[in-house]
Amino acid sequence: TAPKPEGSGEGLYGGVGQNPCCSVCKPAFSVFRFLTTKEKFHELLDSGVKCPNDDKASDNAVPKETTEDSLEEPQEKKFKVDPDEQERTRKRDSKRMRGQNKSRPHMKPTSYDNRRLCPSIIQERETKCVYGDKCKFIHDVAEYMALKPADVGEHCYLYDTFGKCHYGLSCRFARAHISADLKNLANEERVKAMEGRTPVRNSLDKDLQWRLRKKVVPFTASDAYMKTVFKGGHKAGEGWKKAATAENGKASAGSNLALVKTIGPLTDADVIKLRQCEKKQCGNLPFRRICKRFGADITCGEMAMCTNLLQGQSSEWALLKRHESEDLFGVQVEGCFPDTMTRCAELLNNKIDVDFVDINSGCPIDLVYKKGGGCGLMTRTNKFEQIIRGMNSVLDVPLTVKIRTGVQEKANIAHKLIPEMKKWGVSMITLHGRSREQRYTKSADWDYINTCSQLASPIPLFGNGDILSYYDAMKARETEVSGIMLARGALIKPWVFTEIKERRDWDISSSERLDVLRDFTHYGLEHWGSDTQGLEKTRNFLLEWLSFMCRYIPVGLLEQVPQRINERPPYYMGRDYLESLMASQHVGDWIKISEMLLGPVPKNFNFLPKHKANAYK
Repeated sequence: TAPKPEGSGEGLYGGVGQNPCCSVCKPAFSVFRFLTTKEKFHELLDSGVKCPNDDKASDNAVPKETTEDSLEEPQEKKFKVDPDEQERTRKRDSKRMRGQNKSRPHMKPTSYDNRRLCPSIIQERETKCVYGDKCKFIHDVAEYMALKPADVGEHCYLYDTFGKCHYGLSCRFARAHISADLKNLANEERVKAMEGRTPVRNSLDKDLQWRLRKKVVPFTASDAYMKTVFKGGHKAGEGWKKAATAENGKASAGSNLALVKTIGPLTDADVIKLRQCEKKQCGNLPFRRICKRFGADITCGEMAMCTNLLQGQSSEWALLKRHESEDLFGVQVEGCFPDTMTRCAELLNNKIDVDFVDINSGCPIDLVYKKGGGCGLMTRTNKFEQIIRGMNSVLDVPLTVKIRTGVQEKANIAHKLIPEMKKWGVSMITLHGRSREQRYTKSADWDYINTCSQLASPIPLFGNGDILSYYDAMKARETEVSGIMLARGALIKPWVFTEIKERRDWDISSSERLDVLRDFTHYGLEHWGSDTQGLEKTRNFLLEWLSFMCRYIPVGLLEQVPQRINERPPYYMGRDYLESLMASQHVGDWIKISEMLLGPVPKNFNFLPKHKANAYK
């Protein structure tokens, strides 16, 4: 059936057999029981009432007039408002609040903790601070403890998990592991059990960062390939095999080292079917751990710029980190020139542990597209070919590509590119069923994806677009795709992986969803730190995720299953207060949820969401 139009009031259901939200509620249900207006919805959330039906008794009661009521001042005189002026104001305000907040201001986590304790004291070093009196951090522990914000909780996740919290006195859960004499305690038994274990890999070491910044890292294989590209009269990479053979011949003559054999192209037997791809700001390592817990098979890091990686930028290298639970993990890179992309591939091949490298040639962002990267590569086939051939020549792991249907809405070009990419040596293709102009509007074209999957055979092709439920996944698998990739669907409901694998709808409760968010905060504190900086960074990423998660409609409230990814429901009351709070599109309510898990926000806290509808200051 076709999805109901926005604001029609249909699609939400409270049928017989649904559990009442609490013992006070009457068991009588009606089709429109959960529907409400915007004003009543926010009135409920602001009041903190635990049950939507609690107000009925108070509504029917007749208010008592008191002497104080009779002595109240009369209401101020209301001035007549010009209807035309009111309409013009309304249109102007609605126009202002529409669309996205581009170039959002970045609030650094350090701004919430200006007076920090010196790392030499936090880490309990035997030697004094090397900066002495010139150090910008606090050295007086008593002074720091007087300025430090109050602790958030009684238990420290890092201490309970690893036996020792390396953030010591600066930890916002310090009371769990700080003694009376302000010493950092350790659980020796737990510390010994964790010895030799590396939970996170692919970190950037200082020596490599220094060599990248000084441009002294050798790129032998990349330079050899680029010589064949720039040689006059040669097509992209034609001379690479001859050059590589000559180099390998010289190497084998001079030494007895055996040649490294590459893994070769992927086949359907090699590919696990559920791939969870990432979105910038939300597809971080803690979120991927949540997806792995719910059953994602393949995880892929956030898009990293190849030029930033070659410059040794710590923030960009952080996108390559891999958790030990990610048994099949790849990194996604973006670039628009064969020399930088080939060098980046060689660097990744030699320095980090990955199972595949993915080229993002489907990014629709203007900043990337105007430079010739992302979707721009689909129209620059010569450069695209040089990039793929070059990266293939230096990688020992499979090279995959993510593309869209095309750039313009009604001018698909993916079916022309796919046969060419097979010749260039791509191991797998992921196709998003929308063009760049469409971005994420309208429905994904799965008929076109099916056509392209037939053209790609025997190379596996994964389909992507509008997967939010088990039904969507099964419909997608009716095509000839080798697997499916989830992005927005995983952000809205990460338990979709469990639904797909168990072939069922999961009417997950609000308390279970809160537990998922709590686990995310634990993983975030482990990844970014349990001090004020790490805690506020975790909060920021939690709020970014809640901007997607609030779109989820509980299965028990739906008249028609499943929910469609582009549907926007009318205002509705949840089966309990927390479920209503999680359904709010207002960023102030997301702040309330974050405060349940991470304590109150700082006084100077502000968060500007991606969309202009709301902001918090």
